[in-house]
Amino acid sequence: MINEKFPKIWYGGDYNPEQWDKATMEEDMRMFNLAGIDVATVNVFSWAKIQRDEVSYDFTWLDDIIERLTKENIYLCLATSTGAHPAWMAKKYPDVLRVDYEGRKRKFGGRHNSCPNSPTYRKYAKILAGKLAERYKDHPQIVMWHVSNEYGGYCYCDNCEKQFRVWLKERYGTLEALNKAWNTSFWSHTFYDWDEIVAPNALSEEWSGNRTNFQGISLDYRRFQSDSLLECFKMERDELKRWTPDIPVTTNLMGFYPELDYFKWAKEMDVVSWDNYPSMDTPFSFTAMAHNLMRGLKSGQPFMLMEQTPGVQNWQPYNSAKRPGVMRLWSYQAVAHGADTVMFFQLRRSVGACEKYHGAVIEHVGHEHTRVFRECAELGKELQQLGDTILDARSEAKVAVMYDWENRWALELSSGPSIALNYVNEVHKYYDALYKQNIQTDMISVEEDLSKYKVVIAPVMYMVKPGFAERVERFVAQGGTFVTTFFSGIVNENDLVTLGGYPGELRNVMGIWAEEIDALLPGHQNEIVLRQDWGGLRGSYSCGILCDVIHAETAEVLAEYGADYYKGTPVLTRNKFGNGQSYYVASSPDADFLQGLIANLCEEQGVKPLLNTPDGVEVAERVKNGTSYLFVMNHNAEEMTFDAGASRQRDLLTGKTISGQATIPARGVMILERA
Repeated sequence: MINEKFPKIWYGGDYNPEQWDKATMEEDMRMFNLAGIDVATVNVFSWAKIQRDEVSYDFTWLDDIIERLTKENIYLCLATSTGAHPAWMAKKYPDVLRVDYEGRKRKFGGRHNSCPNSPTYRKYAKILAGKLAERYKDHPQIVMWHVSNEYGGYCYCDNCEKQFRVWLKERYGTLEALNKAWNTSFWSHTFYDWDEIVAPNALSEEWSGNRTNFQGISLDYRRFQSDSLLECFKMERDELKRWTPDIPVTTNLMGFYPELDYFKWAKEMDVVSWDNYPSMDTPFSFTAMAHNLMRGLKSGQPFMLMEQTPGVQNWQPYNSAKRPGVMRLWSYQAVAHGADTVMFFQLRRSVGACEKYHGAVIEHVGHEHTRVFRECAELGKELQQLGDTILDARSEAKVAVMYDWENRWALELSSGPSIALNYVNEVHKYYDALYKQNIQTDMISVEEDLSKYKVVIAPVMYMVKPGFAERVERFVAQGGTFVTTFFSGIVNENDLVTLGGYPGELRNVMGIWAEEIDALLPGHQNEIVLRQDWGGLRGSYSCGILCDVIHAETAEVLAEYGADYYKGTPVLTRNKFGNGQSYYVASSPDADFLQGLIANLCEEQGVKPLLNTPDGVEVAERVKNGTSYLFVMNHNAEEMTFDAGASRQRDLLTGKTISGQATIPARGVMILERA
């Protein structure tokens, strides 16, 4: 459980009363009570208010805020304020300022503006975290520590460059090992002294963000920057734990954010929390996949929904309002996929600066007579009624989709074969096929235990890390089904090609080898032609982006290409391996093909849909103490009918008993309790 001190689905969000007068805060307390708000995240960006110089600290204003919230029995997610350093620090200690990708030294401004390897930043961030923990260590209302905020952004300053060399020494030990890993005999890049190594940016190895001359160098710099920011988190976490060992510590992640390896970060966090900001046209399956990824960061442990907007956002190109019912629906979608909190940014709208038009529970009008507030209050009442019923309930998925940040970095840095290849999109295609069939699915790392799954899908597993191939072989040999795709098994963890034929270390378990990789031009397609009907798959389907020209060794050919010089060669294969089987999909198929493929794989392994529902009606499951809680969520703007099954099930939200043909309102939610 996230925190046993407060056993219910937490409901609240970011609150910044330091921006307002006391009369406004009093009015906020009244409306928080009306809305059912019971947790407030405070002190997120208050470093400058707390510390005006090297030695002066003022916590009296924060004392007043905490005590006022405590009086209303509102619990606290207390932040450390280190997401943006004060102006005085930037002026007096310029080492805190980042150098950007183009090599330009920043001035003070914005947020996430501190160099993670700045001695000054680390010194004062650590002191501040320690002072906060010491001051509030015995406060009964603090249920969570929130370190910094939305970590991200790389730095290329001299401090980072020097620390990069230290990091490389720890990773490789010797220059000989480093030169081998980076293949520096190419283009006369051999290094004879550690000080010869420079940061890879627009002044050295890279251009246009992810274009690089040396993938190994650029890949390691991404690892290093992710680790550097993680060291800052750990530094503050350790200070907090020194004073408050029993209060959990988190920081808010951002779903598929590209710059940080969240699987590595999650190992250092007590609880995973994240900020969910889909656009109005974001596929519902993509949001579900992001929730499942956050759940998968700690092997299925429930996570915190730390931020979402109650109404509108302010930073997207088109900031549409959430339609009536959508905020509630999306909140329950998060809970359905593993969230044990529902929290917002923000509780009251700011009066100025860049977030003044970002939605809030309390709008600029300042009273409760708004549609957004009414919807928030209704949800708050429902969450109070649910109590601790579904807290700490888990997923029992038998299908998993793999995701790996380092694999993503390597793919994005790859010099070819196609700029149309997008790792996240390819992962989503497979997840979407599972989502549309209501197959409960986990998102997992390449280090996850595979034995609890029947089907594991690893789209575009370009990078094969040490030990991965052996674990896949063991999983398949013991009866599992493994699926991978084109452009897999190409390189090792240093982005060096595994010689002897693609898919490298996966060749044995897949039973194929790839001779060529053809990148199709925009708008061009090939065909997947089934050799014979297989379940719901029959005839031909379109495919594109990349086409591996492969040869079957021990694998059975299930489908062939329908066009071009490799017409008639395999595009879909199945290889028996021990008691299981592996499938290789040599191109990027259309959605219809993937629907059929997923249905066949799940049927072979006895994996059933949670329910059969119309398009736009999502189903997810959480299980606790032998009881299943089925979340049925209608994303459509009209009511829908679905088959709830023959057994009688109680809807926790209405108390009604459901069975057989059931109707769910437009943008409605049911939580069906069944043994």
